[in-house]
This record gives sequence, C-alpha cells and structure tokens, in this order.
Amino acid sequence: MAKLNAPFRYDIVGSFLRPQAIHDARAKHAAGEISFEQLHEVEDTEVSKIIEKQKAVGLHAVTDGEFRRRWWHLDWLAGFNGIKVYDFKTADFGIEKVMQGTYVDSPISFDPNHPFLDGFRRTQKLAGDTPVKQTIAGPNMVTLSSVVLSQQYAANPVYANLDELRHDLAKTYQDAIRAFYNAGCRYLQLDDTSWGALFSERRRDRIVACGYDPDELIDVFGDITEEALEGRPEDMVITTHMCKGNFMSHWLYEGTYETIARRLLGIRGFDGFFLEYDDERSGSFEPLRHLPADTDQRVVLGLVTTKTAELEDPDAIRARIDEAAKIVPLERLCLSPQCGFASTEEGNSIAEQVQWDKLRLVREVAESVWDDADEA
Repeated sequence: MAKLNAPFRYDIVGSFLRPQAIHDARAKHAAGEISFEQLHEVEDTEVSKIIEKQKAVGLHAVTDGEFRRRWWHLDWLAGFNGIKVYDFKTADFGIEKVMQGTYVDSPISFDPNHPFLDGFRRTQKLAGDTPVKQTIAGPNMVTLSSVVLSQQYAANPVYANLDELRHDLAKTYQDAIRAFYNAGCRYLQLDDTSWGALFSERRRDRIVACGYDPDELIDVFGDITEEALEGRPEDMVITTHMCKGNFMSHWLYEGTYETIARRLLGIRGFDGFFLEYDDERSGSFEPLRHLPADTDQRVVLGLVTTKTAELEDPDAIRARIDEAAKIVPLERLCLSPQCGFASTEEGNSIAEQVQWDKLRLVREVAESVWDDADEA
C-alpha cells in the first residue's frame, strides 16, 4: 500500500458532536442498565453513521468521531500501565466543572490490550476501503499534566528526573505506534496541546511554581517527541495537532507560537502540523518560518473555528492562506478546522448541522486554492 498523501489539502482534526444515542447508552451503562458489549453495539452503529456522513462531505480519510471515548486525551492515557486517574474541580476554561486528571504512579509502559486498538479495528471494518485516521493524545500530555504540574506525582515521584521519564514514555509511544501499524493504521495523529502551556504566561507561572523551567521544557518536550517517533514505519503518515484548548467552546491558552515554533516545527518525524489559527490569540504566521525548508512536511492551517456557529467568509480564508504562503510555500499548506467539534463528550456550543457546513466550506475553499485538493 502506497503512503497516503496526507495531511490532505482539506482535512479534519478528528472529533464530532456526540449523537443523543451515544449519551443515552453511556448513561444506561453507567447505571448498570446495559452491558459493555451493548454499549459497544450502540457505538458501532453511531460510528458507522458518522463515517458515512464524512464520506458524503468528501473527506479522504475518516475518524470514529471519538465516539468511543469521553475525553479526547484521558481515555487514551488511562489505558497505559503506570497512569492513575482522579476527579478534580476546575475553572480553567472559564466555567466551573468537575473533570478528570492523571498522574504517573508507577513506571509507564504500553498495554498491548489497550482498548483503542480494538476500537480502531472496529472502525476500520466499518469504513471499508476508506482510510481511517486514528487520533491519540501525544506524549507530553503525560509530561505536563501527569508529572510537571501534578501534586500527586510531586509527593511520590516515580522517576529520578525527566530523562528517565523520557525513555519510558518514548518507548510507550514507539510500542503504541507499532501496535496501530500492525492493526492496519496508516494515518495516525498525536494531539498534544501541552505545548501551549510553554508560551501561555499564566501556565508558565504555574510551571515555575512547580519547580520547573518552561524554557527548558521546550527542549524536553521536543526530545521526548523525537524519541517517541524513532523507528516509525515509513509508509505510515504521522501528524501532530495542537490548539489552545477546546472545551464546550471555551479555550485555555493564549499567546503566539513563536516561543515553541523552532523546536516544535523542527521535529522531522511528523509529516504535518495541524495548528490553530482561528482568532487573534494565534498571532501571525511569522513563526512558520521555522519549518525546515529541506523537508516536504505540511502545515495544516486551522482557519475555520469549531467553537462558534458563524460561517467564515471564503474570501477571508483565501486571503489568510495567501498571507501564510508568504512564509511557507503554498504547496506545503493545507486547510482544516482549528480543532475537533467535540473534544469531550459535552461537545462545543454549536448545532450538528454547523459541523457539516463548516467542513463543506473547508473543502470548497481548498478546491479553489489547490489543484490537487481532491487527490487522496
């Protein structure tokens, strides 16, 4: 099988608004009214529907909508050996909410029976001949939330230093990548919003208060990611996505990419970078100058927001693409929404139809900009 031409000129980050049937089934399962197998059956039915809708809108690769998970990141991390999950109350996103967090409580490793592997196989079967894009949380979601900012970890550290953590964490992701590859996955995306904490002043202050240097962590994050990608299959597309938080139409981080751009964009193991550019918090395209000129890596411009219902002006999007093309050649650019439509099961504050209107807009603009937009 030839390597996919991904990221595609018009692409998606991954998640979709959960249908009511998913919410109902999860509630019934939590109440003990249906079995885990019955929940899976409902998930498969709804995943099949969302796949057909993605095909109808013309996507070259489809996702499961992240229907099989509650959180975009935690369900993935909770499946690792060495990760502990706990509940906590936060107002970080501007709304008070009980959420879940993680911390490292023993050496980290990949569980070959991770439920996401079975979920991928089920989705692949439902998708038929259409490639399936698998999304998972990136390694530094562990570094930041489960170690650096974790009071539980600080009280009972597992590793002598971050170098020790790096080797186990990287090996965990190497094993995960190989497991997905063996399951048939050829398009994998590492979602890693943790990078945003390294340029957001409020988060940098918290990092310092926890005894770490945010500037040093930029290299730590880069080193962990590069080691995690070592030995990656050549015919597998691996991308990364980072936004500045996306929870019920609220955001978490602010600041430009300049602080992290040289290190993040210098990671050659990625085939593409999905970056948020849907409002003024993203800053200019100037940091994209750090993308190495001697690679064919692509930057996917997240110019269409998933946080609000208003449909963007196609001409305004084209103008922004032209602006970005002054920094990065047009042939190395793509277009997508800035994030998914439902990073958590609650979803963003938009109607279901809006997500399809947004994706049709992304496709129409892409087809008007790139001659090869319809090439899979």
